Amino acid sequence: MSTLTSYQLVARDIGRWRDITSAKPAVALQIKYYQQHIGDVKSIDGLLKNDRLFGIAMQAFGLGDRLYAKGLMKRVLQQGLGGSNTLANRLNDPRIKDFARAFNFVVYGAGTTGTVAVKNDVIARYVEQTLEADQGASNPGVELALYFRQNAPNLTNTYGILADRKLLTVVQTALGISPATSKQDIDLQAKSIDARLKIADFKQPAKLQAFVAKFCAMYDANTMTLDTSGGAGAAVSLFDAGNVSIGADALMTLQNLKIR
Repeated sequence: MSTLTSYQLVARDIGRWRDITSAKPAVALQIKYYQQHIGDVKSIDGLLKNDRLFGIAMQAFGLGDRLYAKGLMKRVLQQGLGGSNTLANRLNDPRIKDFARAFNFVVYGAGTTGTVAVKNDVIARYVEQTLEADQGASNPGVELALYFRQNAPNLTNTYGILADRKLLTVVQTALGISPATSKQDIDLQAKSIDARLKIADFKQPAKLQAFVAKFCAMYDANTMTLDTSGGAGAAVSLFDAGNVSIGADALMTLQNLKIR
């Protein structure tokens, strides 16, 4: 199936797919453990000392690749989000900010793990992240599309895109912007993206879906596989291979989609 077809299969019945994901034995076991033990955590150190709880929480916020950074996360939680000079704000990573906002020991102290954000929202995030990762194992483009669908409506400005690698990848792919532009001055990058899209459009379901569909079509066009030997094909970039043509389905999709 194409990236768009696979994405739509999940997105059109996202509730059922979340239920399927949360019911998987390994996922259900992690959720049960978290629910049974998170209330026992009364401090930042208590969270960091429980590797399993900390791992679930970090994965829920897309930070599973930073489990080694306990020292960094301890400083983030100790400082909270109270000012522009706090570590969470200076790192300019929306995932870390969201983590600090949920586990806000600075504000809620020992009662932090009793808040809705920690008891319920973390579990919802964990399931969503697992669902996206499961889809990404078969098609990374579907994972990116689902991630964008979930997070783009929360954007308030273009810098939020530039601060999030996955969101930026989707935008660059959909708009045909070279990843090499990421080396440019951040204000120039923001200006370039602002000239091509409106952040407010992502709050409108129809326009959000049109943009995601545009990404899916471009993703498939950019990663077309040539298989001339019956074995694994070579991924060829549409923009680097002058003799590669876009398939009829992808071409029709690109011609018919409107971002705005």
